[in-house]
Amino acid sequence: MLPILGISMGDPAGIGAEIAVKALELHNWADRCVPVVIGDYTAMEDAIRFTNSKCALNIIEDPAQAAKKPGVIDLIDLKLLTPGSWEYKTVGAPAGGAAYQYIKKGTGLAMEKKTHAIVTGPINKESLNMAGHHYSGHTEILADLTGTKDYSMLLISETLRVIHVTTHVSMRNACDRITKQRVHTVISLANEALKLLGVPNGKIGVAGLNAHCSENGLFGHEEAESILPAIRQAKAEGIDVDGPVPPDTVFVKAQAGQYDIVVAMYHDQGHIPLKLSGFKLDLKTNKYTSMSGVNCTIGLPIIRTSVDHGTAFGKAGEGRANEESLVDAMHIAIRMAKNKFAL
Repeated sequence: MLPILGISMGDPAGIGAEIAVKALELHNWADRCVPVVIGDYTAMEDAIRFTNSKCALNIIEDPAQAAKKPGVIDLIDLKLLTPGSWEYKTVGAPAGGAAYQYIKKGTGLAMEKKTHAIVTGPINKESLNMAGHHYSGHTEILADLTGTKDYSMLLISETLRVIHVTTHVSMRNACDRITKQRVHTVISLANEALKLLGVPNGKIGVAGLNAHCSENGLFGHEEAESILPAIRQAKAEGIDVDGPVPPDTVFVKAQAGQYDIVVAMYHDQGHIPLKLSGFKLDLKTNKYTSMSGVNCTIGLPIIRTSVDHGTAFGKAGEGRANEESLVDAMHIAIRMAKNKFAL
């Protein structure tokens, strides 16, 4: 049985529809999965036009109705958009509201086990909030929709896996949220993530928060009071975990193979090395020649992967968006679904 992936289209004012069309037309999924886009016919048809795609849209109501044919994109059309009701490159409530409904529908299908995973396209947080959905991102939406308390953001590139203790909060708030309980929870989620990825006996490296892991308290107390006690507890539970490791070397060690995943303490501590390893910018053309990277939410009752980039309003509607991150997200979703459901 092939994994069924529900692909939420993302914010229609951005590149979500375009990268969905490119990912499904330019890459062969016939023997890997059954991809089903959850979005709007109007936006998908427009993306097919400006990308000069030869794909046809097949409107379905249930993933079980998917045609599963090359050159055909199976689409669950929520009919939220009409021509002219949204504008590319523009923040707006109609686009943000539609993006939320695609996520909600995709999550529901996964919870009902009609799909094996949801793969999410990029959304705009400002548009989302303008539409009355007051969330800081996908992760918080999915946790709310699934009733999940303990979850974390996992980023994956070809050479790194990074899971976060805190994400979309200020640096001052991040420090307050680095508690023994939270660090231990994320170490456990890191262990769960490795199993989903097919690495059942992986090694976890935990980054410190402060420079040089605080130099025995000279530069802070978080390592001694929160991070180290959580590591000791996880070790006592049989988890192969090491740290705290100075944050300026832990990612180097992970890329060398010493660790299979790194627990990062805050958003940029994890995002910067991940994007350095997966994103490549050509200054002559001002275009990204590589946008490799996947964003996952670990701890949910469903599998969720996503692109590791935003809506790219600057290039939306022009046919020049890079679909690489969505393709990577689909591959990771397939791997996790096979390990979770033994497909």
